[in-house]
Amino acid sequence: MSDTAEIKANPMETQSALPPEETERLTTEIIAGLKTVFDPEIPADIYELGLIYKVEIKDDRSVDVQMTLTTPNCPAAGELPTMVENAVASVPGVGVVDVKVVWEPPWSPERMSDEARLVLNMW
Repeated sequence: MSDTAEIKANPMETQSALPPEETERLTTEIIAGLKTVFDPEIPADIYELGLIYKVEIKDDRSVDVQMTLTTPNCPAAGELPTMVENAVASVPGVGVVDVKVVWEPPWSPERMSDEARLVLNMW
């Protein structure tokens, strides 16, 4: 069993052997960690840009992250997944972190939060 945090829509789905308070703490702190990662070319964090598609917290505290990039030719493609892995791994209580870059569904500006739209003046 695992706990899946569908970051964009519902940050938490609780079906885990971990206590709900611990799952909630981990989810909150993982999101906070993800908000420290910025695409070097865009002045908004990757969470608000909608680049994080899924975060799964497993019973053994390992965390699987599915993310995308704004474009397959993104100059930060080599460094962003490692930055995400380090940000999630820095959360106390998190075990092994596995980050996968996915291309489906393709990223589009509609995935951005209102906060990112404000920062990027995209209203």
